[in-house]
This record gives sequence, C-alpha cells and structure tokens, in this order.
Amino acid sequence: MKNKTHHIDPSQTHSLGNYKSYTVGFIISLILTMASYFVVVGQLSTGWVILTTLMGLGVTQAFVQLVFFLHLGKESKPDWNLITFFFMALVLVIIVIGSLWIMYHLEERTMPPMDHKHMMQHESM
Repeated sequence: MKNKTHHIDPSQTHSLGNYKSYTVGFIISLILTMASYFVVVGQLSTGWVILTTLMGLGVTQAFVQLVFFLHLGKESKPDWNLITFFFMALVLVIIVIGSLWIMYHLEERTMPPMDHKHMMQHESM
C-alpha cells in the first residue's frame, strides 16, 4: 500500500483567496442586497425603471460573488471555466426568456374574451 500524500503548491493557495478578498466580497454583496431592499421598500421608482434597477443590481451581485467567492477567472487556466460559465449563463437566459415568452402568449391565447355585459347580467340573476 502506497502512502499518498498531497502537497499543496504555494502558488495555488494564494490564488484561492484570502480573508481580505472574502471580506471585501461580503461587504460589496451586503451593500448590493441592502440597495435592492431599499429600492423596493422605499418605492424609489415604479414600473420598468425599478425592474431594470433590480436586475442590474442582481447581475452585479452575481458577478461580485463569482469573482470574490468562486474565484472565476483566477485559476491558472481559466479558459474552460469561463467557457463553461458562459454556456451555462446562455442556457439559463434561453430557459428564462423562453418560459416567460411561452407563459405570456399562453395566457393571451387561452383566456376567452370576457363579455362584461353578459357577466353583469349573469351575476344579477
């Protein structure tokens, strides 16, 4: 039976992150979360403006977490990890947008037009 020992390369431990990067990432994520919360609770805007603001803050927070916590792009050969990540993001965007598109058009095409006069007469009987 061979004794398998694992040696950690000092150059790899430095790239894995340290307490400073985790703390900075945590603080930035906390600020972005609080900003999203106060945008909604304070009703700073309405409609599409608040939606795009929240989406922007969410994407920014996802990017911060990928860089500071998952260390995306800090490996010795980040090409495959980046390609895999962008492929996963593309599939996710296709699934989300496709699902929203299908649900919107499904509701539009399956709901019969409501005749308010007929509905009012039926309720008064």
